[in-house]
Amino acid sequence: MLHLLAMLAMAAQHQPDMPGMALQMTDPLGISMERMGSGTTWIPDAVPLPSRHVMAGSWMLMLHGFVFVQYDKQGGPRGDEQFGSLNWAMLMASRDLGGGRFQARTMLSLDPATVSNRGYPLLLQSGETYNGQPLVDRQHPHDFWMELAVMYERRLAPGIGIAAYVAPAGEPALGPVAFMHRPSAMDNPIAPLGHHWQDATHISFGVITAGIFGHHWKLEGSVFNGREPDEERWGFDRIRLDSYSGRFSAHLDSNWTLAVGHGYLKSPEALSPGEATHRTTASILHGRRIGTEGQLAAALVWGANRHGGQTTHSALAEAEAVLDHGNTIYGRIDFAQKSAEDLAQGSFPADTTFRIAAFSLGFIRELIRSRGATFGVGIQGTLNVVPAALDGAYGSRTPIGAIVFLRVRPLHGPHGMQH
Repeated sequence: MLHLLAMLAMAAQHQPDMPGMALQMTDPLGISMERMGSGTTWIPDAVPLPSRHVMAGSWMLMLHGFVFVQYDKQGGPRGDEQFGSLNWAMLMASRDLGGGRFQARTMLSLDPATVSNRGYPLLLQSGETYNGQPLVDRQHPHDFWMELAVMYERRLAPGIGIAAYVAPAGEPALGPVAFMHRPSAMDNPIAPLGHHWQDATHISFGVITAGIFGHHWKLEGSVFNGREPDEERWGFDRIRLDSYSGRFSAHLDSNWTLAVGHGYLKSPEALSPGEATHRTTASILHGRRIGTEGQLAAALVWGANRHGGQTTHSALAEAEAVLDHGNTIYGRIDFAQKSAEDLAQGSFPADTTFRIAAFSLGFIRELIRSRGATFGVGIQGTLNVVPAALDGAYGSRTPIGAIVFLRVRPLHGPHGMQH
């Protein structure tokens, strides 16, 4: 975490005053880099993610990242509490090459050390393992290597380009923009309950993606490693290409993007190696500016998993409003269908399905603004809703959770500088 803070501080101190520099680098069709979300996804042009940009000769360097230092308290008999830090930093280097644009990027996280390999408490969450047992009511940490990838884009014909993305650790063309890269969720430290129905493939050890795109549309296909990351969080998992996916994305205008995707994941869960999953996702992202420094971003995301002859669904609606230079408010509504096996409810048949929900609301007050970074304090509360059959396990039909945190991230530049 200290290394990530140092990187953000250095970027803030050395950022030159170059209005509009963030948009000097475009792809061969004139699409700004600011449209890029996680992996090869798109976000609305009107609400770019906060980042710092520096020119180094013919290279444009971009630094983007967040650090949360939080106290997390989840109530009820299946709850827990923890003091820790959620954090990640991304470095991207881009340049013109061979008539196209070449991009190298890496994204790193110290989560395995700062929230441990067991992750952080989060009621009703499920997915991945710890000590050979399924993680339940906890969110797994990110791997140290969240992304290590290269991408190349080139004009093929007037109004049409082609792209290739190769990653020992990266994100295939399948889900929506990963939650920490969505403008509607960037200041929310908590993962959605439907993470493993929607965007969990944002860390896959082995990805090759090819795509064709226009200024307002993109069609992509990937082969990738369908296995969820293992419990050894610091190195690379075995790289394999055993799964496949496709995704169509549309940029309707500067305020709207949408995406639909489908994929086949061979053996995603280590504890069920013989089970494959078919995953289908859809998302709509909206964003608009508020004044000279604020923005409003919202998202609707749906995801479904089909395995073992059973299909379960998840959906969320979330929004974040950066009201001004000092105040941010955000919220999320989560719905999911999870099995007794997902929630470790051994007294029910494993394929019994429960409908669960979570309603979260958070507020951040900025305390310190340096030249390139902002430091804020935040609080978030969550009201979970479980069916009557789980009342005994969770101590209530409405168990609650709360988190208080300090957050540091790059500043958004004034809209006049970004656009």
